[in-house]
Amino acid sequence: MGKENIIDREDMLALTRRMTLARTSMTRIAGSYMDAEGYIDGTFNTNFLKLSPVEKGKKLTIAKEIPFSSTNEKLKRYKFPEASTKQGSMRQLLLGIKSCGLKNDALLETFYELIGESYHSDHDYAVFIFHDRYDIPAKAADHERLGESEDIFEYIICAICPLIEDYEPGKPECGFLFPAYSDRCAVLNHIDVFQSDPGHPHSEILEILGL
Repeated sequence: MGKENIIDREDMLALTRRMTLARTSMTRIAGSYMDAEGYIDGTFNTNFLKLSPVEKGKKLTIAKEIPFSSTNEKLKRYKFPEASTKQGSMRQLLLGIKSCGLKNDALLETFYELIGESYHSDHDYAVFIFHDRYDIPAKAADHERLGESEDIFEYIICAICPLIEDYEPGKPECGFLFPAYSDRCAVLNHIDVFQSDPGHPHSEILEILGL
């Protein structure tokens, strides 16, 4: 694993510390409920702040599972190939989804369909996408934190979760954080991919992402 593909645990903790009811900066959540064959059963798209406190808590737990997982084991960094800069690539689709803040349902529908075509599952599942804007705290030369933020890291988290009953999701099986976050900056040509069981990974997610 090259140095550029190593995830710094502190970078991930900086994001997950904000994933609480009191501190969350999540702007929006969208998702699709899929049957085992990959067909869409239903979708939703809503302002995160409009969720009830109970639902916010449940969804934050799901989102946090991705960056909070064991770095460089369950969560690994990958570099997109050069072809990913072309129009119609998955990277371009993800950039579009991120840039519109999940407000373009056509882009989301395309993403759900691509997941459904290739994801291997023997049970119904949900695809959740979260959009967040993290205010990166400014730091002085001696690394002491200053009051005002100096930059914003805009990103999405995707979590694919099994559906247990009544559309209730279990813990994520796999997912990703895009773009990657390193040294207080977005790394647009990298993505952090999560596998709940690295010994039996959903390797098809790498193919779906074009990695």
